[in-house]
Amino acid sequence: MFGLMQDWPLLVHKIIDHAALYHARREIVTRSVEGPMARTTYGELALRARKVAQALDRLGIKEGERVATLAWNTARHLETWYGIAGMGAVYHTINPRLFPEQIAWIASHAEDRVLFFDTSFTAVIEQIAAQLPAIKLFIALTDRAHLPQISVPNLVAYEDFIAAGDGDFAWRELDERAACGLCYTSGTTGNPKGVLYSHRSNVLLSLVASGGDALGVTGRDTVLPIVPMFHANAWGLAFLAPMVGANLVMPGAKLDGNSICELLETERVTMTAAVPTVWLGLLQFLEASGKKLPHLKRVVIGGSAAPRSMIETFETKYGVEVIHAWGMTEMSPLGTLGTLKPGFEELPYPRQLDYKVKQGRPLFGVELKLVGDGGQEQPRDGKTFGRLKVRGPAIAKGYFRGEGASAFDEEGWFDTGDVATLDEDGYMTITDRAKDVIKSGGEWISSIEIENLAVSHPAVAEAAVIGVHHPKWDERPLLIAVLKPGKAATREDILNHLSGKIAKWWIPDDVVFVNSIAHTATGKIQKLELRKAFADYRLPGVA
Repeated sequence: MFGLMQDWPLLVHKIIDHAALYHARREIVTRSVEGPMARTTYGELALRARKVAQALDRLGIKEGERVATLAWNTARHLETWYGIAGMGAVYHTINPRLFPEQIAWIASHAEDRVLFFDTSFTAVIEQIAAQLPAIKLFIALTDRAHLPQISVPNLVAYEDFIAAGDGDFAWRELDERAACGLCYTSGTTGNPKGVLYSHRSNVLLSLVASGGDALGVTGRDTVLPIVPMFHANAWGLAFLAPMVGANLVMPGAKLDGNSICELLETERVTMTAAVPTVWLGLLQFLEASGKKLPHLKRVVIGGSAAPRSMIETFETKYGVEVIHAWGMTEMSPLGTLGTLKPGFEELPYPRQLDYKVKQGRPLFGVELKLVGDGGQEQPRDGKTFGRLKVRGPAIAKGYFRGEGASAFDEEGWFDTGDVATLDEDGYMTITDRAKDVIKSGGEWISSIEIENLAVSHPAVAEAAVIGVHHPKWDERPLLIAVLKPGKAATREDILNHLSGKIAKWWIPDDVVFVNSIAHTATGKIQKLELRKAFADYRLPGVA
């Protein structure tokens, strides 16, 4: 027997229709690429999204075809998303921080038919356009006055592209399982692999993420998604904010501490989200300027582990609640969130921090398990390490064009490539990427835990730990540190700071100070490059 409920498909364009009907006057504020602040509303954005759909339909774009975006977080970018999805095509966000040849490869592999781009990336477009013969039109997300003068024949200004439409466009009636978005991840070995989101997965993720024990966004919030739209759906905020009617503040290209602080102040932002490197820049600016965060209530930190000192600074110095998050492009992307369980607020604050530094507990719809080297499931005791596997309705079951099949098993579990622990309260802690784990004398050492302790030293701005060869123990940890401007520290200072906070045999065998540490296009430390740079490094006392 089936239930007698309506079969109402979960489609992304229903979100913007809901926002236009019930939250029409709520604002989307953008620091535009051209410079000035631009303001619009959900009502206006929904109309312009339909104009985008009309224009793509006139161009001959068919259901399921991919339409690329190479753009910052702006209202125009958001319009293209809803317009592309609403007419049945697939928005394909490309990370502009990649090398031009990588961008061209990804766009070719996806067989993109149209490419929307911000004028910040004009030079990239001019460099790769000839390598993308399948693209029918390049659309600069600007008006005719700011259209770049480049040698790309099939180029048009966005405002001209949508000008002929009146917005009278009926969204396509699609199966909720239809492809909606495409995002390539470089977190796996080999070439980047495409994660193909469905309408259903995007809507489900947004519904779950809106919960009070998740991101907790309400219609009374003003949300600043610093995490880019090309970084796994801006962690769902591009769908979640209009779903609940929250104001949106789109930061554009300026992500330095001063620019972010200005938006937090002038737009009275209550909730924001980004990777730790962004918050490092903001906290350094706040420390130097003496400014406060009078309106901000919650900050979400994900992408890589948030140091304990960063969480503590936000909460005790600025009165801002930190939600530590973990997820992956393959997970739409949210997997776990570090909100406290009932009764945990009554614990002494240092004990609360013990939980906040963990990556958190899973959202409904996310199943987690740990497996050992032999495939056996590991206990959830908060101590036993294992490879982290996940499954759920908003988690990928394969990659675009069938690549990377080995990451998915016959029971539907996706191997994240992370090594983690799970405790009896459901809190998960990432200890390393499997490829970065340090195995010393047959035991695992968590590089992430050492890194987070190292950056709590007042002189350390950033730290990375890698394993280097040791003739007896196979590998031993090497700590690589960047000092804050004007600060000084010695090897002994750092090692003494770590002493007593971690197991003695986890203490790095050496500390090396460098001017900077390279990061990936999504802000993560490039451990592979560090391992190459220190491949021949000899630890003290090793012949």
